[in-house]
Amino acid sequence: MNERRRRLRAGPLRRTLSIVAPHTRPHRWLMVGGLVALLSEVVFRVLEPWPLKLVIDALAVRLGATGQATAGIPAATIELLVACGAVLVGLVALRAATSYLATVAFALVGSRVATDLRARLFAHLQALSMRYHAVAPTGDTVQRLVGDVGRLQEVAVSAGLPLAGNLLTLVVLAVAMLWLDPMLTVVVAVAALAYLGLSHRSAGAITAASRTTRKGEGALAETANESLGAIRVVQAYGLEEQLGGAFARGNAKALREGVKARRLAAALERRTDVIVGIATAVVLVGGGWQVMQDQLSPGDLVVFAAYLKIAMRPLKDLAKYTGRIARAAASGERVADLLDQRVEIQDAPGAVPLVVERGEVDVEGVFLADGRGRPLFRNLSLHVAGGESVCLLGPSGAGKSTLTNLIVRAVDPQWGTVRIDGQDLRACTVDSVRSAVSILLQETVLFATTVRENIRFGRLDATDDEVEAAARAALAHDFLIALPQGYDTVLGGRGDDLSGGQRQRIAIARALLRDAPIVILDEATTGLDPQSRASVAASLARLTSDRTTITVTHDPLVAAAADRLLWVEDGRILEDGSPDDLRVRRGSRVAAWFRVAGRVVTA
Repeated sequence: MNERRRRLRAGPLRRTLSIVAPHTRPHRWLMVGGLVALLSEVVFRVLEPWPLKLVIDALAVRLGATGQATAGIPAATIELLVACGAVLVGLVALRAATSYLATVAFALVGSRVATDLRARLFAHLQALSMRYHAVAPTGDTVQRLVGDVGRLQEVAVSAGLPLAGNLLTLVVLAVAMLWLDPMLTVVVAVAALAYLGLSHRSAGAITAASRTTRKGEGALAETANESLGAIRVVQAYGLEEQLGGAFARGNAKALREGVKARRLAAALERRTDVIVGIATAVVLVGGGWQVMQDQLSPGDLVVFAAYLKIAMRPLKDLAKYTGRIARAAASGERVADLLDQRVEIQDAPGAVPLVVERGEVDVEGVFLADGRGRPLFRNLSLHVAGGESVCLLGPSGAGKSTLTNLIVRAVDPQWGTVRIDGQDLRACTVDSVRSAVSILLQETVLFATTVRENIRFGRLDATDDEVEAAARAALAHDFLIALPQGYDTVLGGRGDDLSGGQRQRIAIARALLRDAPIVILDEATTGLDPQSRASVAASLARLTSDRTTITVTHDPLVAAAADRLLWVEDGRILEDGSPDDLRVRRGSRVAAWFRVAGRVVTA
């Protein structure tokens, strides 16, 4: 926790560098090659004005200049002019080649680092518990994963590389200019210091505005994700205008903050232009006066003016890159915030694979809060025998689904223990725990790939024959082979091009292929029409046969078929017994629920 506080206190740029740096190590030799090319490009850039200096001084001597500043310089000849021209072309060509190599090297590093960082972030997100995902906005999370990491990559190439080159150029030029004329070099140094003062003051404001912009864009992504994900409800209830208004307001806010960040960056650039203009004027006046006093040759002034132009361009570019880097730091900070989220569910040191023989489940003295920190379970205990069918009933929000999440280690209890066949799940590897459980949800989860691969997700090493056998057992084979490409038909997003019963039977086939000893059904038949429900029920009977089954339902027919019913409310199990016993028990919540549910079904 102290380490996390320390990271949060660090500045945005430092936090960004801290998450990027580990991914640069595998590419260090490519970076070294890029730096060598960059340094070579700087050297050639510094040498470029010298052929021009020699030509100007040689022409001055040929025209009769005899001052001390031009002493020792030969008079211009056609051979000298051609040689200087050839040298200049060679220097420009070498500078262009080394600049190309540096750009390619750093572009490769930027792309590879961004790819590694995005993969790391995605794996981290997948490892976070349901406690986090229950409250985290999906759209904003995707924006960080794709947009913010992409901005880091873009700035690394478009700003980081030129910034490094400009800083190297300034250092080399400072040495060369100091050798040419210490007095004029002071002017350049003062200009550089003035820029540093301005940029230091502006960078924080640009970062803050950019941070707000990225948060606003994340909120926009979440609004769009919610609206498009529920487009049938939006259209059915005529909510387009209301949700469109919310999107427009968020869009306008993001626009205002984006304009503010760019206005601050533009102001820094223009102030830098003024500094460069003043420095250039001082150098021209001071340098011209020194030429008149025979302290500098005309060629020396030309070289110094060229160096001044080269040196001032980095200052102007630095102003431009300050804004870009500040915006990238805001994006990097958002990525760092995600990576700072603690992974609650992970293998403990020395964790061993879970071995399941009977499928017994024990929940012992569990305390647990929900995603917002509110107490959910208080000293909850439960025993489920191997092969037993248990149905969880109770009001919405009582924690029935959360109880099933404990069994698959989607969350861990804050206190207490969850065991399968006597083994503490926290002492077992996460993969082995989850492979021991098949789970079916009310909202069937299918992916935008082939039907065959959707079923194969139950067991990735399954053969095609095993996939089709599972589909037959789930009573899905007949409608699957009627699809345009059969098992190789690619499903639309979430399988929305299939009926609810068809989607659920594909999910049941996936669970059958997994062949796990424990099955969790969370409202698996809710929302299906009677015919689909009958087909799914037949498939579920095959899935749950001789397996420990824990069902969350509001369906009285499903509840009546269970071996045992539990009434969960206020973080406790208030009633526990067989359906026959609880239905006739006086004052029983289960009996009252059956009466109400029965009237609803009859109606």
